[in-house]
Amino acid sequence: MSAPPGRSHLVRCVFQGGAKAIQTVVQARIIKYLLFLRQSGSEGQTLHRLTVGQKEQDAALATALADSLWLAGQEIKATVTLVTQEYCITPYLDYKLDNFTERLQLFTFNTKEDVEKFILDHIQCFTEEGSHGVILFLYSLICSRTVDRLKEDLDSTTSLLSLSVGNFVCRQALLNLLLTGKASPNVFNGIQPLGEDGRPLERPLQGLLSRGDVGYLHWSREQMERGRLPQVGSMLKTPRYPVWVCCINSSFSVLFGLNRSLLSDWRMEHRFHLFYFRGRSSQTTTTRLTVDTHSHHWEAPFRDSEENPETRSSSLEMTIRTKWDGAAIDWAGIVPYY
Repeated sequence: MSAPPGRSHLVRCVFQGGAKAIQTVVQARIIKYLLFLRQSGSEGQTLHRLTVGQKEQDAALATALADSLWLAGQEIKATVTLVTQEYCITPYLDYKLDNFTERLQLFTFNTKEDVEKFILDHIQCFTEEGSHGVILFLYSLICSRTVDRLKEDLDSTTSLLSLSVGNFVCRQALLNLLLTGKASPNVFNGIQPLGEDGRPLERPLQGLLSRGDVGYLHWSREQMERGRLPQVGSMLKTPRYPVWVCCINSSFSVLFGLNRSLLSDWRMEHRFHLFYFRGRSSQTTTTRLTVDTHSHHWEAPFRDSEENPETRSSSLEMTIRTKWDGAAIDWAGIVPYY
């Protein structure tokens, strides 16, 4: 077995705080599974009626991990990595030992069902204290995609991880790999053959070519003020299920609805509920928001004001409006906290 590039960076990514984005995508896929795919799915019900035992929690996690790995393997095969006590690779001269990568063992499967079953049978390897489950999942993702395909996905200036304030964080390419199975560095639809100057690019920029099960929304007040806010395409904004990973001011969270028809019937978009989950232990309840795309009453008090809407609205509201432009958002009596 040959080790993937940047192996020590992967380990440092987890220990230095870069795991949040990865965990959020997994959380989003778990929510999708529990709400829409499990046998006793709760679509159309309230969250208060949703009870999940330990067995179903494990099944949801196994399914969530398998979803990303199977997509990364082009829905043909996927690889799961587990750590052993013995060395499985032979260290070479330019390789710095980290006492983890050398002990990885690879297991490859040709059906998604086999991937799910194998992960479920070894779920403790991803969940037990000290198991380094995020690292194992990230290695599994890279091995499923293969290094050669990753090189095709990425341009010469892009990587999966970047260094920020001393920590390794996930770049957009890694987020897209987790969400869609392809490490596209961009969030727009299709392929962009021209540069900003209108001239043909030597290598066209790769965007998203198909919708995924889970979507992605992005908002950054700093990027907005600088005029550099990326425009997320419909392939990411309109997934198959009403579940979105949100990157808001570089912090990750999940937004979701209970009605799948929200994405297929325009009449459902007049007035609907969304639930917001930050994935923090301090959040004991999921925030329910009511979104009204027809009222526009949120603009009325400021119609004759010079104040910019972006400065008076919460970042979460502005994130939602990247999908539903001009929507009014009711926090049900809660003071907007984000």
